[in-house]
Amino acid sequence: MSLLDTRVPAVLLRTDRNPFHHGTLGAVRTLGRAGVEVHVVADATGSPVRCSRYVHSVHSPPPPGASAQQILAVLLRVAGRVGRPAVLIPLDDATAIASGRLRGDLVPSYLLPEMPAALSERVADKAELAAVCAASDIPHPRTLLPDGPGRAAADAHRLGLPLVAKWSRPWLLPAGGGLRSTQLVRSARQARELYARTAEAGSPLLLQEYLPPGEDRDWFFHGYADRAGTVRAGGPGRKQLSWPRGAGLTAVGRWTPNPEVRALAERLTGELGYRGVFDLDFRRCGTTGRYHLLDFNPRPGAQFRLFADSAGVDVVRALHLDLTGRPLPDGDPVAGRSFVVENYAPFAALRTASGGRELAWYARDDRAPGWAMWALWARHVSGRLRRLGAAAAVPAPRPVPRAAAPSPTSPTLPTDDEKVSS
Repeated sequence: MSLLDTRVPAVLLRTDRNPFHHGTLGAVRTLGRAGVEVHVVADATGSPVRCSRYVHSVHSPPPPGASAQQILAVLLRVAGRVGRPAVLIPLDDATAIASGRLRGDLVPSYLLPEMPAALSERVADKAELAAVCAASDIPHPRTLLPDGPGRAAADAHRLGLPLVAKWSRPWLLPAGGGLRSTQLVRSARQARELYARTAEAGSPLLLQEYLPPGEDRDWFFHGYADRAGTVRAGGPGRKQLSWPRGAGLTAVGRWTPNPEVRALAERLTGELGYRGVFDLDFRRCGTTGRYHLLDFNPRPGAQFRLFADSAGVDVVRALHLDLTGRPLPDGDPVAGRSFVVENYAPFAALRTASGGRELAWYARDDRAPGWAMWALWARHVSGRLRRLGAAAAVPAPRPVPRAAAPSPTSPTLPTDDEKVSS
């Protein structure tokens, strides 16, 4: 007999077009292995996810930047094809926010956690999160929201350089515009130039105190808050390797007991009345030793499979169990268990771990996605190398002689600040 109610299918929803989103594959596998029928509503073109034996069907997703009504129309169309109520699992911030606001229109076609409609949006908004942390007395890096380009430069000096710049609502960033959701700023001029792109970004710019990375400083907590608000499944993990190094996604993570991180996660979700799956990112300050909350993601994190306990329950299975009225077994944490994203950490994928190890792409019972990933990844990397090579082959502009003053039409040499920001 399956742990999960196999009569209830699951619908995975994502508008982000990243073909290498291993969290989608993790959700497909953890549900499919339990006998649940899995429908994927995402752009799986050229993605290894499509190759998984556990995918029942793939449906066309809403376009990136879709409105709530567009997302609703797609989900109702998919519900008609599925033919019975399904557990809905958003896998990116945009769809988590839309699902929360659309809950009244989605029920009874879908099963969803019950919580305030705007709460997912509130915690995913980087500016709102700073206020949430202040109200709940959760450590958070000092954050300023400039109201003009001059203020952005002044705030950069107030916070000290380098600092972190974030767009408040990164899910609104236009594709292909060259704007990153988070980046390190090294000059006041760079802060001013970023502020000038606020209209393009679609949300306010915030400047944040920079907490330097270091050994044992980057942590995360994945959990599921059940219908009573109790945090079940999941646990605290330590980021052993990130990509890019020092800032970025978890390439290697390890399940590591940390009562302080757990207490912060439980206190915050309890005070907010949060229900459902969540993924929190923390960084420990090297000076004070305090854990600062950096991000609150109102959906499964890509490495959620790290936290599969002794009963075989992770946060996605916990969601399905709770929403279908089944009890959650009390499994024990598997301290030392590791999770490796092998295209970002290939050598780590060869090492063993005391608590066991799971790879993001390769699995003995589902080998095709791993094989497909390496073929696609090689093409992806070679394409980037070709583009870099082509850019390097473009001759550099001839410098202006020192003795000559530049004419009104002559190009001027960049300043040091401009070199940093390019």
